Amino acid sequence: MKIRKLNLVLHRDLGYLFFGMCIIYAVSGIALNHIHDWNPNYIIHNYEITLSEKVTRDQIDKAWVVSMLEDLDMQKEYKKHYFPSDGTLKVFLNHGTAEVDLATGKGTLETLKKRPVFNQFNHLHYNPGVLWKWYSDFFCVAFLIMAFSGLFIIRSGKNSIKGWRGAGLAALGVIIPLILFLMYI
Repeated sequence: MKIRKLNLVLHRDLGYLFFGMCIIYAVSGIALNHIHDWNPNYIIHNYEITLSEKVTRDQIDKAWVVSMLEDLDMQKEYKKHYFPSDGTLKVFLNHGTAEVDLATGKGTLETLKKRPVFNQFNHLHYNPGVLWKWYSDFFCVAFLIMAFSGLFIIRSGKNSIKGWRGAGLAALGVIIPLILFLMYI
């Protein structure tokens, strides 16, 4: 098999084999790039809550907290509760938290729900286990092979790596990240 044919076959087959990984890393990469703009892992909702009756810390036990959560249809979410201060009740839920100021009877309920697709893709992006780490490393090596083999798919002419367009775009592909790298170090 000639080098050129091997180059084309490797580029094509690795591209097909790692199509899914490219999607996972592209989507999670975009999400993680914008982590300061939104939470890519969770949908967070905040609600104001008001107790129907005044209570003191001494009157509150697990049964009372579960009863309070029934009014919010959250009783099955109860994990535990505690008092960070004398006048504050903090409740931990399976998918969120609630905090109530006992003096005013007002508080907030924060619920968390995994963001579909993004949460799972981001989890994979963080290398969740040994098998994924090795598969991801194999993908990275394959990606390097695809990057270099892609330079030589077109043999000659202005669009090849020897031509002005191919060489110019390849040079820009190195220069732009280098400039940005130098700006941020």
